[in-house]
Amino acid sequence: MENLTLVIPAKNEKESLPIVLNELKKFNIKILVVLEKEDMETINSIRNYNCDILYQLNKGYGDALIQGINNTKTKYFCIFNADGSFVADELKDMYNLLENNSSDFVFGSRYMKNASSDDDTIVTYFGNKIFSLLGNLFFSLKISDILYTYVMGNTKLAQSLNLVEKKFSLCIELPIKAKRSGFKLISFPCHERQRIAGKKKVNAFKDGFLILISMIKLFFFKSINK
Repeated sequence: MENLTLVIPAKNEKESLPIVLNELKKFNIKILVVLEKEDMETINSIRNYNCDILYQLNKGYGDALIQGINNTKTKYFCIFNADGSFVADELKDMYNLLENNSSDFVFGSRYMKNASSDDDTIVTYFGNKIFSLLGNLFFSLKISDILYTYVMGNTKLAQSLNLVEKKFSLCIELPIKAKRSGFKLISFPCHERQRIAGKKKVNAFKDGFLILISMIKLFFFKSINK
């Protein structure tokens, strides 16, 4: 998988990120960690690991991903969380789908057959179901888990989408713009583990509201920043 770069947004993940990087050592992939230069504890925790560090110019989860994707040089990129919730062994199957199935983007899903989550709550479960339904109804995405950001895809195609969302709403901007551009999107069953340490960066209600606003803008105005 030498043509793959993992884009890892890492904010205050000094406990989790070294464990995640240890799990990834067995793969022949490039790793790009995106974080704020003030986050010295996380930076110091990974100084002895074989990864590149990209210092985030602005703030926000989406901003970190946009910078990471735009600085990726390999054919494929993959969003990979720093909290230990993603299963690294699923990378190979997702990669093979891109290489052998003429797919442009593979979206991990916790709600397909043989998929599961150890981290879902009642609130996040129904929120994900509702937003995935809206995505299918209004944008014909045919993605079963629109809010799960375990995403792998063609780097040049992702860069062509002109993603702008700085917050977690990027999770819906990416598939909607990819679909509108005529790219092929498929889902892949994944298992979400509980995060290793620290607190979640996502607020279910606040971010859910922002996602809804972004989805409305994309539906009516075709652009998220109008």
